[in-house]
Amino acid sequence: MPAPTAVSETAPTQPAANVSELLATGRTGNEKLAPELLGLGRWINSDELTLAEQRGNVVLIDFWTYTCINCIRTFPSLREWHEKYAGQGLVIIGVHTPEFEFEKIYENVVSAAAEHGLDYAIVQDNDFQTWRAFENQFWPAKYMIDKDGYIRYTHFGEGDYAETEAKIRELLAETGSDVAAIAAGESAELQRDKRAYSSEDPFDNQTRELYGGASRNYGALNSGTTAPYVYHQEYYRAPDVDLEYEDPGDHRNHFIYLQGPWHNGLEELVHARETENYEDYIVVKFSAVEVNVVMSADADEPYEVRVTLDDNPLEPEQAGSDIMFDEDGNSFVLVAASDMYRVVQLPEYGSHKLKLSSNSSRFAMFAYTFGSYIEEPGP
Repeated sequence: MPAPTAVSETAPTQPAANVSELLATGRTGNEKLAPELLGLGRWINSDELTLAEQRGNVVLIDFWTYTCINCIRTFPSLREWHEKYAGQGLVIIGVHTPEFEFEKIYENVVSAAAEHGLDYAIVQDNDFQTWRAFENQFWPAKYMIDKDGYIRYTHFGEGDYAETEAKIRELLAETGSDVAAIAAGESAELQRDKRAYSSEDPFDNQTRELYGGASRNYGALNSGTTAPYVYHQEYYRAPDVDLEYEDPGDHRNHFIYLQGPWHNGLEELVHARETENYEDYIVVKFSAVEVNVVMSADADEPYEVRVTLDDNPLEPEQAGSDIMFDEDGNSFVLVAASDMYRVVQLPEYGSHKLKLSSNSSRFAMFAYTFGSYIEEPGP
């Protein structure tokens, strides 16, 4: 270690106790104290918690929303960490900050937590107050808080699970917890098909997320930097109205095309009439391995959405886990809840035309998400 340099009489000095504390904790002095949880709603799997009460523990704040496929892909790691380290002083708090209005419904979040086996503490942040306190911008987002309440690690999006677990173990060790006998996870990072982002032409790469609602489309249009998602000029005459659309037939990657009457709600596209022969539809040309669609329904009034790929019913080897088949071989999704539905899971990366149609006037489509992982994670 080099010898210390002389300090002038006027130079500010740091108290020795603070230096010792930093050396003992591994902090650099640049970390921020985590803000307190604010404006929260109801809790799941736990009584109300505060971060102040967790001094001495390691806290992992996970911002998520239940229809986000990127969040869903992180659940296996979160479940594993909770199982292995909760007894060692790790407290996971899933802060559920909703993207869509129906995700504010407590029962929907409870159902999603049970479906995915999330047993750690979860709380609703419907008004985004904790989201804003952390200055967060992403789903999913993880903030690791040490025993003294400082944010020591952040991670946005999927991946880097080994790195995140290593930080959990480091911070638990600082509390005096002995994690040496607990084996670290060995799950490999998921790999995307190289073709998903290899082209210099963005229209050949993986399809971006696509949103049906006027709020997102008008926001993109007004940004001047992002193309809107619905590829019909008439959609932008006015929001929250019924309009008649005609599919031009010439489809480009990254856009939504419509046939028939649709209502452009603030968050969703809604089929604007009852039909008998699936003559109205939503179609996208996509490039990906998997396609997921967020749709909503009243729990007591499910409806069917017919799904075709390149104008044919899906083959079983192309079908996402939520696809069903009728006796005539037609592929469809039964929309019985407001949720994300796994529609397409291809054997390999490719470009195709995906059409969704329903005879129901309750058919409401919020968003498409796409993925190009070579292997999907477990449930």
